Amino acid sequence: MTAARDRFSLAGLNALVIGGSSGIGKAIAAGYLEAGARVAIAGRDRAKLDGAAAQLASLGDARAHCADAADPAALARLLDEVIAGFGAIDVLVNSQGTLVLKPAEQFTVEDWDRVIDTNLRSVFFACVGAGRHMLERGRGSIVNIGSLASFRGWPGSALYGMSKAGVVSLTETLAAEWATRGVRVNAIAPGFIMTDINRDKMGAERKARALGRTPMGRFGETEDIVGAAIYLASPSASYVTGETIRVDGGFLAAGL
Repeated sequence: MTAARDRFSLAGLNALVIGGSSGIGKAIAAGYLEAGARVAIAGRDRAKLDGAAAQLASLGDARAHCADAADPAALARLLDEVIAGFGAIDVLVNSQGTLVLKPAEQFTVEDWDRVIDTNLRSVFFACVGAGRHMLERGRGSIVNIGSLASFRGWPGSALYGMSKAGVVSLTETLAAEWATRGVRVNAIAPGFIMTDINRDKMGAERKARALGRTPMGRFGETEDIVGAAIYLASPSASYVTGETIRVDGGFLAAGL
């Protein structure tokens, strides 16, 4: 029988966390290192990436790769580099994301390209790129980051909501396609987590409404997502695929 502590160990696994230089991605990268994995983080901002890698290095084998995951060619190079450096990718986390808040009729083509390319197109091509590698090996786990907006309509968030609904749909589709071939695909839907994006983009009124609708009565912190991310990558989740775990303080469960 496997010891309980070993069920959540990531020892011997290699993880790539796209969007791992800040926010939820950085917290997941730290948690994976503490659980025993080797971790590569990827992001577009070299200064932010190097700063995050320096902090993470105290926890284990952390490596940084500067790449724009919204560029399919750059993404392909990133996957090749991580596989060459680690020998394999066992776990992929797609935590990249951006947010533009506007009334729907004010969105531009440029807004569409920015949000959809970052939040959905890059997630799709990261999943299938890493997925091909995992399918060849007959094992692997992918963890995508969704949102409350994957399930509800949010004024001002038409593009973001579309992209995050697409992430959950993609997660379920790939899980169904790859389940018999050893690759699990799951997602996490965070509630109102106080990342830099939410602190900057959410006004005081919007924050007050969000807090009033959250049964636990508090905003989440990035560390609140880490346990779910470790679980989904670990042996404990070996029979879990196509699932989206809502880590939202009870927001989606609540009525009035």
